[in-house]
Amino acid sequence: MTSPQRVAETAKESVQQVTDKVQEMTTADNAGAPGGPSQLLDEVTGEHVSKSELKKRQKQREKDKQKAEREATRQPPPAAKRKAGPVEEELNPHQYFEIRSRAVKRMKETQSPNPFPHKYTVDYDLSNFEREYGQLKKGEVDRDRTISIAARIYNIRTAGENLRFYEVGVNGAEIQIMATNNESTSKTPFTEQHDHLRRGDWIGVKGFPGRTSPKREDNPGELSVFAQETTLLAPCLHQIPSEHYGFKDQEERYRNRHLDLIMNKRTRDTFLARAKIIKYVRNYFDDNGFFEMETPILLKNAGGATAKPFNTHHNDLNMTLALRIATELPLKQLVVGGLTKVYELGRQFRNEGIDLTHNPEFTSCEYYEAFADVYDVMDRTEELVEGMVKAICGSLQTEFTTQHGETYNVNWAKPWKRIEMMPALEEACGEKFPAGDQLHTDETNQFLRRMLKKTGLECTPPLTNTRMIDKMVGEFIEEKCVNPTFITGHPQVMSPLAKYHRSQPGLCERFEAFVCKKEIVNAYTELNDPFDQRLRFEEQANQKAQGDDEAQVLDEGFLTAMEYGLPPTGGWGMGIDRMVMFLTNHYSIKEVLTFPFMKDENVAPKLKAAEVAEVEPMPVEGVTHK
Repeated sequence: MTSPQRVAETAKESVQQVTDKVQEMTTADNAGAPGGPSQLLDEVTGEHVSKSELKKRQKQREKDKQKAEREATRQPPPAAKRKAGPVEEELNPHQYFEIRSRAVKRMKETQSPNPFPHKYTVDYDLSNFEREYGQLKKGEVDRDRTISIAARIYNIRTAGENLRFYEVGVNGAEIQIMATNNESTSKTPFTEQHDHLRRGDWIGVKGFPGRTSPKREDNPGELSVFAQETTLLAPCLHQIPSEHYGFKDQEERYRNRHLDLIMNKRTRDTFLARAKIIKYVRNYFDDNGFFEMETPILLKNAGGATAKPFNTHHNDLNMTLALRIATELPLKQLVVGGLTKVYELGRQFRNEGIDLTHNPEFTSCEYYEAFADVYDVMDRTEELVEGMVKAICGSLQTEFTTQHGETYNVNWAKPWKRIEMMPALEEACGEKFPAGDQLHTDETNQFLRRMLKKTGLECTPPLTNTRMIDKMVGEFIEEKCVNPTFITGHPQVMSPLAKYHRSQPGLCERFEAFVCKKEIVNAYTELNDPFDQRLRFEEQANQKAQGDDEAQVLDEGFLTAMEYGLPPTGGWGMGIDRMVMFLTNHYSIKEVLTFPFMKDENVAPKLKAAEVAEVEPMPVEGVTHK
């Protein structure tokens, strides 16, 4: 291009630029002038701008303000540092315990932080978190809601010095805590809040709900509490098992139930189900006009059941006492006194063997209802248990798996099947049994010995009529009871506290309820004839003289009470532990007892935290406790 042409083009461009500038200024003047197209005043700049422009400016200013507030409270990024010493994951439990104990001692000395604060205010129930905030979308947070929670740390993940992820849980609710330096509002530097935290620690967290925003598009984000302040509430000195390997050893689980509860959700669910079962039973009886009573645990004579008691000694009175094996006798004395509908739910103690279904101490519920008989008690049993199963399990169909892996599908719906004992034994043995009123004789004893030999059964001595019949019932009848079944028509010789059968001599009005081949309920029309009751007790005393340690004793106090008049009464007893086993699908009673009885273990002395950390004991004044 020639020089004159370039000059012309340049001049043309300059004129156009001047024209555009003038047009721009004119447009701005018209927009900002009062009475122009827009009448909204921007109070910050003093300009009159369009409505959309003003909204845009206000929104940007609000964002800038929030950013400035966060920046003002943000802790400065800590300098990168390399932790000295061995990696904690590589330590054995003893090494970890020693290092952690010393670290906690330093916290106690420096109070930075105080590892054992007196209180922490919790204002939110984590069990509601998913329901209330589960609808939050990826990257969405609710900064308007600040919550304060407390939970135990199960896992920790770090991403640099300014980001921590904690998997925590409390009361069965589990949630993720996301802690970032950007969100911290605490006066304590970020690393000082978090560097001392370990798996197993209890922590308090103040923050707001939200959902994380991971980079991967197919990741919807994790519902979390975004921590603004984190506080150590109680350090865990021990190395808790990893989630990969878990805590599965049965012996260790029973001996360390606290750790079992920390690591195994099913254990926690079992104990909560147990609490609900006990609550349901109490509510049922309370709602039906019964009164819960408390009877003695220490007795001169332990009666009310066929079992061997524990004995203890009272020093001041120089008296041998027994722990109760049942609550039957004192509860029936209360009925004599005019309390016509009573029950007690509590611990019993029996000096018997320990196996999958027996523990030396266990929980039972007994009730006694005046003016009722065994048939009324049957109806109440079906009503109570059916309602309980529906409330606890949500269905009347449950599963139970035995020790050997057999699975029983149980239908708890009423009415339950009923089996008469003596006809069922005759069918199993193929012979007619002696009449009911002859079942206590020596001739019947010889007959029963022959039936044991014929059927190939062995009964542990002493071979009393009661024990031999009970052995055959267990083998030929109980083994067929998977769905709830009533076994009825027991011989009087087996039931010293049950009333005689109104139409079958020698038998009594009693039933036992069985499920999955195990007894859950024992009940009868109560014997209320003091003359007959004394004879029954004397027969039991005779069996005890033959060597049966489980036979009942003669209780003069109870017999005297009977002489004042026990009205017609229906009585009932349920094993609570058995019900929990069936409704939580556990074949071992130790799984449903918070602290089952365990044999002593021979182990080396364990390290003590105070000795490892060299903590000096505080002086204690020797004042006796009264």
